[in-house]
Amino acid sequence: MGKAMIPKKKVGIVGYGAYVPRYRIEGAEIRQMWAGGKGGLPVNEKSVPGLDEDTVTIAIEAARNALARAQVDPEEIRAVWVGSESHPYAVKPSSTIVAEALGIAPLTLAGDWEFACKAGTEALQAAIGLVGSGMAPYALAIGADTAQGRPSDPLEYTAAAGGAAFIVGSGEEAVAVLEASLSYATDTPDFWRRPFEHYPSHGHRFTGEPAYFHHITSAAKALLEEMGRKPEDYRYVTFHQPNAKFPQRVGKMLGFRPGQIETGLLSPVIGNTYSGAAMVGLTAILDEAKPGDLILTVSFGSGAGSDAFSWRVTDRLPEVRDAAPSTKDYIARRKLVNYATYARFRHKILR
Repeated sequence: MGKAMIPKKKVGIVGYGAYVPRYRIEGAEIRQMWAGGKGGLPVNEKSVPGLDEDTVTIAIEAARNALARAQVDPEEIRAVWVGSESHPYAVKPSSTIVAEALGIAPLTLAGDWEFACKAGTEALQAAIGLVGSGMAPYALAIGADTAQGRPSDPLEYTAAAGGAAFIVGSGEEAVAVLEASLSYATDTPDFWRRPFEHYPSHGHRFTGEPAYFHHITSAAKALLEEMGRKPEDYRYVTFHQPNAKFPQRVGKMLGFRPGQIETGLLSPVIGNTYSGAAMVGLTAILDEAKPGDLILTVSFGSGAGSDAFSWRVTDRLPEVRDAAPSTKDYIARRKLVNYATYARFRHKILR
């Protein structure tokens, strides 16, 4: 293969986990606040972190679920990488807190990753490289966010909270073995946030094309071509999920059937978790996939780039799947809040 990346050592996901906060705000509540109840909705509702939740706590909960399924000694994990665009500190790593809470510190690499919505899969690529090189037996990659959205901005309807964690290890222990991956990146400024600005800015429809659709289709097509694969070879595919329509549309553009496209119940139900969106979708797939199934995962990060991964499910997945709550379990437990409570939880009202 030319552009596809394949580690010299066979590696895969040995443990996975997700976490979604309990609180929800309905899109209709936001629409009533800013549009008088008029207009359509990109999602039905979105998840909202509580007053005691942030990217770090979300990352820790997701990682604990991954550890439960991996059944490995935390001290053997030689890297903890947290991808997010809402780290709680501007200067202080989230990864060191996560590593300490999980009993992984101090003999480990720790670092925070940023690439907008694909910071989590960027960390996953690095974890695959570290383990695949033989430098470490295990590495932990996390994508988590409590994404920000300016009041009344379209992002406020979809920017939600949640996260996913993957422990990468040898292929012999994996629940899903990596076949190959490929990344595609350009300087496409569709989404940005300057220093000292509380909320991000975006290019509205520019985010769709030439950003989201171009990068996802380019990464997916290149990987499939190099592997000699077709869309019908895959049981599942999951993409980055900025709203309910984009994943379905890009899947159709690539030739996938609606039944293959898994949103992890995120886009139509609880909004987009940003750095963990494609990763949370993958956890929902692993919650139901069968040995031998092929899975394609393609993330997207504004700025812009996509990471594409091809996975093959192993016989080990059914043995460890029930060791932690499923993604659907987290989505099912919900408590609605009104806009005033949501605004207080998200510090949209400054005293």
